[in-house]
Amino acid sequence: MCRFVGCRGQFQQVGGTVQTDIDPRSLIGRKAFDRHGTKIGTVDEVYLDDATGEPEWAAVRTGLFSRDAFVPLEPSRLVDDALHVPYERKLIKDAPDFGVGRHLSPEQELQLYHHYRLDISATDAELAGEDAVGRPAAGSADRDFGRIAGSSED
Repeated sequence: MCRFVGCRGQFQQVGGTVQTDIDPRSLIGRKAFDRHGTKIGTVDEVYLDDATGEPEWAAVRTGLFSRDAFVPLEPSRLVDDALHVPYERKLIKDAPDFGVGRHLSPEQELQLYHHYRLDISATDAELAGEDAVGRPAAGSADRDFGRIAGSSED
């Protein structure tokens, strides 16, 4: 459901929120902070929604020897060239671990939506291979969504 982006680009800050019209690669390398202003790490990768091409998730490297944690970009804000994520550090660090550098499946993305208690519309649930109440939709097992940005398919 989301594809990976992994290069540097130009950053355009508009009104302090993460804008969907910016080059998502420009977020890579920026520091990320939790809701209290405590540093949680550095943006390592950005994932785009397959249907819209808009930035949807960022993978934040939470330490030198630790893993990347996925954070949603929609409620996050850019303040002084840093990404501020409106969640507690513990919740961010406890996010499901899917590894990085590859496509997020619809099931993985749905797990992230649930983890952060984000609202998912019926249309999004259908794209994720579920019906409106969260049950697997008929025929959804064989569906593949998206690709990694920068791969030969791009």
